Amino acid sequence: MTDLHRIDALAMSPTAFLYEGHVHGEPLVDASLFVTTSPPGRGPGLHVHPYPELFLVEEGPVRFRIGEEVLDVSAGHVLVVPAGTQHGFTNTGSSPSRVLSVHPRGRIEQTWLEGEPES
Repeated sequence: MTDLHRIDALAMSPTAFLYEGHVHGEPLVDASLFVTTSPPGRGPGLHVHPYPELFLVEEGPVRFRIGEEVLDVSAGHVLVVPAGTQHGFTNTGSSPSRVLSVHPRGRIEQTWLEGEPES
């Protein structure tokens, strides 16, 4: 059986959509994804995962902070943040950005370093 979901049905806030394999997968899948749409000047603050995270910038530009490194990334780029590395990003453009992140776990494990974002 195919597991099919509309992204808007996965909304956890006005700007974030979450698919966790342990909740939605049928059959269960050991992967999760976030789709984050951030207004200009906003984005998820610093946080860390015990596994690597894969990002696809679909609409941007966005500025990533990965450890001590700062990267300005435009739409159409993929990047990987190593496990245990603090990271976050901010929309540096004048229109909403859209970033897809893939977590290689069916349940997201995340520790916020700057406090949890507002919904």
